Amino acid sequence: MDKLCIEGGRALNGTITVSGSKNAALPILFGCILAQGTVRLSNVPRLRDISTTLKLLEILGCRTTFEGNEVTVRPEKIVPEAPYELVKTMRASVLCLGPLLALLGQAKVSLPGGCAIGARPVNLHLSALELMGAEFELDSGYIYGRCDKLKGAHITFDFPTVGGTENLLMAAALAQGETVLENSAREPEVVDLANFLNAMGAKITGQGTSIIRIQGVSSLTGTDYRVMPDRIEAGTYIVAGVITGGEVVIQDCPFQELDAVTYKLREMGVWLEEKDGCALVKRHGELVGVDLVTQPFPGFPTDMQAQLMTLMCLAKGTGVIEEKIFENRFMHVQELVRLGADIRLKGRTAVVRGVPKLVGAPVMASDLRASASLVLAGLAAQGKTEVLRIYHLDRGYENLEAKLAGVGARVWREKE
Repeated sequence: MDKLCIEGGRALNGTITVSGSKNAALPILFGCILAQGTVRLSNVPRLRDISTTLKLLEILGCRTTFEGNEVTVRPEKIVPEAPYELVKTMRASVLCLGPLLALLGQAKVSLPGGCAIGARPVNLHLSALELMGAEFELDSGYIYGRCDKLKGAHITFDFPTVGGTENLLMAAALAQGETVLENSAREPEVVDLANFLNAMGAKITGQGTSIIRIQGVSSLTGTDYRVMPDRIEAGTYIVAGVITGGEVVIQDCPFQELDAVTYKLREMGVWLEEKDGCALVKRHGELVGVDLVTQPFPGFPTDMQAQLMTLMCLAKGTGVIEEKIFENRFMHVQELVRLGADIRLKGRTAVVRGVPKLVGAPVMASDLRASASLVLAGLAAQGKTEVLRIYHLDRGYENLEAKLAGVGARVWREKE
């Protein structure tokens, strides 16, 4: 198992190019199951979750290749079972449920795993698919689904679930009749999936709003498609430039999809400018603490909560962070405290009081975004920081240490 070593206190200066979005690429890859023909995807990040998904697609009956950042998927003889050995490592694996039911009328999918950041039940997926005619039973850790033919339905989600919206988009694309999704997720990654399905011949409108309409079609074709850039990676590197006091250009930055993040950063005293698809970022005077609440898009993203908390650790005054998406997403707090942060927890609320400095120490990552927050803290801390269990980072950040080293960070990987 690897650890990441960081010698902090070096200002980052230069250009970082944002990779393709993991959270967009994963559902798009599962959407390839529906194609009659070859799908060619570009701007796909080389990450552990992508490799896991490609292995799962092979088991499900697709032929895949991955060269550079381009993936080719050709569905051949699709089979309905997604085994525990792969699904246990990655929550997004449940996204094969909708496509399999739509294509085959049956599915056997292991209950998913992933980051330990709280309960993310799939009941919203199942209850919505039941309205389209599917029947389910849970047995021995597997979801068994069956239907004659999925039929369009009017579905209102109890909560704007990203995974549920994505599963239903894929299921409804080949269903009979019209499906209407109300209170659907509005995240840019959901929009990217809908645009991809439309490129294959689906008839989806309203993506990016709370009401999405899908007119079922009889078949979908292969296509060429470019995955959107990763807004959370872009936000993470923006914070890296600010927290080290440097000046960084973030290339291929999805600036509009980061509105809630950039608003809070400017409120803290960060200077940001958009130019030719890039974000120019630097600290503008003294940073100040702010209050923020995580919300579904277009609100502040839970996936940037840990990174902003780390930045607030070195800001003047006090900021309050309320986590409304996941009930267990403050596991990075005690590790930041080990580096000298002043953070008090009460339920889903964290009170962050700024300190003059952080000091390097060994810390342990608990999930993907917590890992990123500890790396950011290490970049700013005095002395050496060791981030243990960085396999989480490899699930979500492509070439992180190389990108940081390219703008002046002293960072390297060692065996624990």
